[in-house]
This record gives sequence, structure tokens and C-alpha cells, in this order.
Amino acid sequence: MPDVVCLGILVADVVAKPVDEYPQRGQLVLCNQIELHSGGCAANTGIGLARLRARVAVIGKVGADGFGDFVTDQLTSAGCDCAGIVRDAEVNTSGTMVLVHTDGERSFIHNVGANARLRRAELDMGIATSGRILHYAGHNLMPGFDGEPAAGVLRDAKAAGVTTSLDTAWDATGQWMSLIAPCLPHVDIMLPSFDEARMITGREEPAEVAQVLLDHGVGLVALKMGTEGCYLRSADQEIRLPIYRVDTVDATGAGDAFVAGFLRGVLEGWDLERTGRLANAVGALCCQGIGTTQGIRGWEETLAFMAEHA
Repeated sequence: MPDVVCLGILVADVVAKPVDEYPQRGQLVLCNQIELHSGGCAANTGIGLARLRARVAVIGKVGADGFGDFVTDQLTSAGCDCAGIVRDAEVNTSGTMVLVHTDGERSFIHNVGANARLRRAELDMGIATSGRILHYAGHNLMPGFDGEPAAGVLRDAKAAGVTTSLDTAWDATGQWMSLIAPCLPHVDIMLPSFDEARMITGREEPAEVAQVLLDHGVGLVALKMGTEGCYLRSADQEIRLPIYRVDTVDATGAGDAFVAGFLRGVLEGWDLERTGRLANAVGALCCQGIGTTQGIRGWEETLAFMAEHA
């Protein structure tokens, strides 16, 4: 039985570094590295959790293509159960070109691909409700599943006694709260980026952003605030935690790594502050490698990092 089931977007990432200027039409610029990595919130968080010694199953959709083979192979190699991944021969696996700037900031060119075609009817609910936590990763990038269908899955998971978790992506359609609102009453833990949460709630301050989400039924809010660390809020606690300062190689996937650390702390039954510090540590370590998961270390190494930087 898995500890966490990660349901959501699965992506093949083509990462180029450094890219500080874009080529003019018909021209070329050079970079030092181009690599292929598995990506997407569900894959990144799943691999991060597996590396942190959690049992993980992943649910999503990929194409019947080389990128789909690559993503599922990477997940399997990391120790994730991929029995819930659907293959679709009529569409390509989702792909992202990740352009990493010298300072570690990233820009993206994304094709939604197979993620757009996942439907609730295709989900194995036996797998979805088999873990202690069901984490829905990448709301706003799965147009066939976001909103009401996702809300139904989260509701059924809660009814089965599963803790529910939700992470968001940027909503290029501009629907924001109107799209995600049906999910919120069924979410125990919400872990959006601060920028995404601001767009969802229409508020500017972390406390106000979190309060809107709590008022909509979310049990616990953990805002990922980049270089400002994280802001954690429940009905009776409010905590701000700074980042662990490291030499950033590539910030791609740091938010998903934060989520993996946070959920691992929940599995351990840690208090909110210690859980937030673990999440920050996993996010910081992620930034020390190229790609979404290369920098994430094992459980003992991560604990040692936290102790060293206490």
C-alpha cells in the first residue's frame, strides 16, 4: 500500500542552461547543457517522496510515444508504482522546454498534450484511495479533469478516510477561483505558489490569501514564497519560515520538492513548523541540481542537512 498517491500532470522536460537571451527569428544561440528529465508536478513530487523513503503510486496520462516511455521508466526507476498511468495512442506526452537563466530562474514553453485528456472515468479509484494521502498535483493544467471532476475524486478520497492535498499550476485560461472553487471544501492541505494563490483569491498579503482559502474549506495552507521561504496557516497556527540558503544551480522543480518534503513531514506526524522546515530543506537541495529532481537527496542526508543548517 502506498503512503502517497500522486495524481496529476506528467511531463517530459527538455532543460537548456544557460539561456539568458532568446535567438532572433531564424538565428541560433548556444548553451552549455541540454538534458531530458521527467517533469510535471505529479512526477516530480512522486520521485521526491520516493527519494525521501516514502512509498508512492502515480496516476496520470501519457502518450504512447518515446516521451511517455521515458517518463514512466524514470518513475519506475525511482521506485514509484505506475499501474495507474494511462497510455493514450492518440496524443503526445506533455512536454516542456525549460530555459534556465544564469541566476537559476526559469522560463517555459509548454505543450499540455496527454494531460488535457485525462478523465475521471479512466482513473482507478482503488489506487487513488489506497494511500494515506492523495495528492492532486497540477490543477489548472488538466482541462478534462480540473474543477468538478477533480472535486468529486477529492470528495470520495476524503470519504474513504484519505488525507487530501492539492497543488496548483498557473491558470493560462484566467478562470482561477471559478475553476478551483469546487475542490476547496475537500482539500485538507493546499500547497500553491504565492503568485498562483494571489490570483485564485484576489488578495495580496499572505495572511489574507490564506484566510480566503481557509474560508472556502481548506484545512491547512502552505504558501510557497520563493526566496521568502514559506507561509503556513491553519485555523489556529500562523508560521513564516525562511529559506535555507544554498548556491542555486537550477530552481526547476523546487516547488514540487517543497511539496514532497511537506507531505513527508505529514507522514511522520511532525508539527507544522518542523514539517515546514523539512519542506524548505528539500526545496533548497533540489536547487543544487539541474532538472526537477536531480538535487533531491535521500531521507538521512536531508535530515543531516537540516541539522547542519539549524
